[in-house]
Amino acid sequence: MRLSRGIPLLAALVMGLSSVGPAGAAGSAPPDRAADHCARQHRLDVPGAERQQNACLGDLTTRALAGTPYTDTADQAGLSAAGTKNPSGVPGIQIDGYFPDNSRSNATHGWQHDSQFVIRLPDRWNGGLVVTGAPGTRKQYSTDVLISDQVLSQGYAYAATDKGNTGADFFTDGKRPGDAVAEWNHRVSELTRAARKAVAQRYGHGPRHTYMTGISNGGYLTRWQLENRPELYDGGVDWEGTLWTTRGPNLLTSLPVTVARQLGTADDADLLAAGFADGSQFLWPYHEAAYWGLTQKIFRAEFDPSYDANCPGSSAGSTTEEIFAACPSDASYDYASRPASVHRAVAKVALTGRIGKPMITLHGDLDSLLPIATDSDVYARMIDARGRGRLHRYYTVENGSHTDGLYDTYPERLRPILPCYRSAFTALTDWVEHGTTPPADHTIRRPAAGDVVNSCALSRSSHRAPPS
Repeated sequence: MRLSRGIPLLAALVMGLSSVGPAGAAGSAPPDRAADHCARQHRLDVPGAERQQNACLGDLTTRALAGTPYTDTADQAGLSAAGTKNPSGVPGIQIDGYFPDNSRSNATHGWQHDSQFVIRLPDRWNGGLVVTGAPGTRKQYSTDVLISDQVLSQGYAYAATDKGNTGADFFTDGKRPGDAVAEWNHRVSELTRAARKAVAQRYGHGPRHTYMTGISNGGYLTRWQLENRPELYDGGVDWEGTLWTTRGPNLLTSLPVTVARQLGTADDADLLAAGFADGSQFLWPYHEAAYWGLTQKIFRAEFDPSYDANCPGSSAGSTTEEIFAACPSDASYDYASRPASVHRAVAKVALTGRIGKPMITLHGDLDSLLPIATDSDVYARMIDARGRGRLHRYYTVENGSHTDGLYDTYPERLRPILPCYRSAFTALTDWVEHGTTPPADHTIRRPAAGDVVNSCALSRSSHRAPPS
């Protein structure tokens, strides 16, 4: 992928502006005729769902489902490196549906209805359930390659939600500032409770272990769920979650300087002073074109719409150029001086660090959308300040960026985080289920040789002790 060609498509997909989904696609994976294949399918009734449709499939993984109505590969673009190896051959049941909602930004399946979800129930179940929410403003199939394929092959049931609103205009959902993001948290809790009951219907009993996980906004959801709904989960893996704090730092304190740089009123030194990593400068042109201005304006519109009522107004734009364009007024945006009402809107979704179950955090040191210094470094200190450090492990991934797709453009300068994430998920389940504590916090160095796309050792020895 050339950088110049990749910017418009990748950015659109990251922010959920891609195709409306696989509605109308022909074909499906052939069913396995084994006697226990899709057993109890007739009993599956997702509690609270307004609509659902069940399918008995011979393979629930992306390799088989690509081109069918059961996944959306376009919405996964840019999240993984091209050479990523994924398992396949997992027969079972897929449930697609939606919960009651009054917004209509998700057109997948032609439903024109938000709060869509997917639940996958493999024939060979290990007793566990993995739940996630979409990153960025993407939809429910966006993490199929990153998360679903791998955990299904290990025997876990899997559930994902679109978070209740999608696309660059997500901020138009809700009645009050902050409502759209607050809905994300509600939709994850709602799906977790429903998926646990669907699992019980399928297998005769509920999951022995339930894990929350996600990337970017999905990482934020992991943090929030383990802080506020720990009774639903046994642990989680947070992959570079977005940090929202009432007083800052948050996106609205880190991104205005990037808009100022774009307009020529700030320079590289200002970005470094704001927390962007020295050494990440080669990634900045991409993020300027694909992330910075757009992300600032839509989240500022979500929490502080009165700051500039005309930009973005009622929509982020109707053309690609309009959508990616920054609001010039955001160059001088000062979150600290904004009215108390703005801070109260952020407080509705803010994190505290008070996690209630074991969690592993990973973050790339070259992340140029969520700089590690103003995000996960801060969140790790918040957890320690709350006296919850015993429940947390924090790994910095050397040369990791915000999305692994950038590795294909810079293979000599970056490394994908996905294989480290997979190692971290195994470390978490060993921690929860077997009392094997993960390695202490450290930086995962980029190896000089080997398959960095598909392998990552967390390193450092571990020992047996309960996560308490």
